Amino acid sequence: MREVPDLIACEGCDALYRKVQLRRGEIAHCPRCGTELERDPGRQRERILPLTVASLIMFLLANGFPIVEIELQGLSSRTTLFGAVMSLSAEGMSLVALLVLATTILFPLLQLLFLFYLLVSLAKQRRPPGFSWLVRAMQSLRPWGMVEVFLLGVLVAIVKLSNMATVIPGVALWAFGVLTVLLTAVISFNPRYFWQMAYSEQNQKGPA
Repeated sequence: MREVPDLIACEGCDALYRKVQLRRGEIAHCPRCGTELERDPGRQRERILPLTVASLIMFLLANGFPIVEIELQGLSSRTTLFGAVMSLSAEGMSLVALLVLATTILFPLLQLLFLFYLLVSLAKQRRPPGFSWLVRAMQSLRPWGMVEVFLLGVLVAIVKLSNMATVIPGVALWAFGVLTVLLTAVISFNPRYFWQMAYSEQNQKGPA
């Protein structure tokens, strides 16, 4: 959605409307096509920074420890997510390895880092360098983070392997479970609210 300080454009029909101050819990819809224009985020902006920090901590745990340990005929094997990516690449499945690396490590990490940087900067009442690019990048990365899909795949694999070997869940598996829940809450924060926050901080400072 394209926005200027006093106007808002409908994503459905491109109609322009003047912004109004929304009360707690209110949602503004386009009277022409019914598309949601804006909603009051309530206290979500205060909660999103702690959730982002918690997500980053869980992300480090999920990628720094083994996901599962498999014991079969006296032999034991364990690996981290990055180790699994390297194994896929070594087995000649470079494209699959790149896809797993991007959707479960790179894109989610970039999204969390961008979110953390923007929230901290705006909390200090300053608009950070590259603000517009970072907000657009976050919107582009949102559909490509697939941690929950990876977790579901791991759980299915554990169920199937449990009939053939002893499977011991690792620290990373529990961390991925918590990370999935946290990311659900974090991603619910619409990046376009950053524009609203930036304009709010600018209006509080007044003209330079």
